[in-house]
Amino acid sequence: MLIGKLWSFSGPRSYFVPFFRHFYNSPNMAKSKFEYVRSFETDDTCLRNCYIVVRLDGRNFHKFSEQHGFTKPNDNRALGLMTRSAQSVMEELEDIIIAYGQSDEFSFVFKRTSNWFKRRASKLMTHVASQFSSSYVFYWKEYFEEQPLLYPPSFDGRVVLYPTNRNLRDYLSWRQADCHINNLYNTVFWTLVQKGGLTTAQAEDRLKGTLAADKNEILFSEFDINYNNESALHRKGTILLWKKHEETVIRRMKQPNAEEKEVPVTRSKRRVENLYCDIIGEQFWEEHPDILEEDNC
Repeated sequence: MLIGKLWSFSGPRSYFVPFFRHFYNSPNMAKSKFEYVRSFETDDTCLRNCYIVVRLDGRNFHKFSEQHGFTKPNDNRALGLMTRSAQSVMEELEDIIIAYGQSDEFSFVFKRTSNWFKRRASKLMTHVASQFSSSYVFYWKEYFEEQPLLYPPSFDGRVVLYPTNRNLRDYLSWRQADCHINNLYNTVFWTLVQKGGLTTAQAEDRLKGTLAADKNEILFSEFDINYNNESALHRKGTILLWKKHEETVIRRMKQPNAEEKEVPVTRSKRRVENLYCDIIGEQFWEEHPDILEEDNC
């Protein structure tokens, strides 16, 4: 009420200015009196000399995919949108050296020496998640055209640190092995439903206790499908890397004592490229030695 009365006071300005000057210059105001609340914040700085991995997973994506009519077992529109969203994250955060995605998840690997957001886990995770989610919505129409986005998707995230090259490679190998296991199961499951005429409950019961060899045999002997000939995108997942390429542009330049003319100029630029290949074996890492930094131990 006092402040309201002061503002409505129609007398000389000098009457209330000293009050406000005292009010805002008081050493007991916001900066000192209330700043103690910062002590409740926890230190979430990521350990130095470790690769930082931020992994995103779609939340309730089984329901999301059904309500948006995703093709089973794999929807190339959805996979393309996931990859485009991941590219957006990498272009925003150039310290990401490699990303790997499959189904409704993507893992982003920050280099050991990265100091983005002072290596605060919460900042890294929330920035990756928000950039990815907003890109998913932004690029939706490019991939799903007339299919409307019924509600915004959500992704949860986690941050994990890996101190050695072997740890990081094993992590990426684990995710690709998971891709293979899930995709083989889904391929057989939906083939039994779509081509074999089974219900989903019957297909699930048929596959109980089966090994990879059994599933391959079902595909080959009953449906003449060689799983190894299925798309590498579906079997291997998507790898995103920075690749250098030469770009030639035309510029108008003026030489000393000469007329201005158009001159081709070649420059080296980096861009994110997709790969669909094995990352468990040695060949990939031998072909891309610049991804990993040397272990110091």
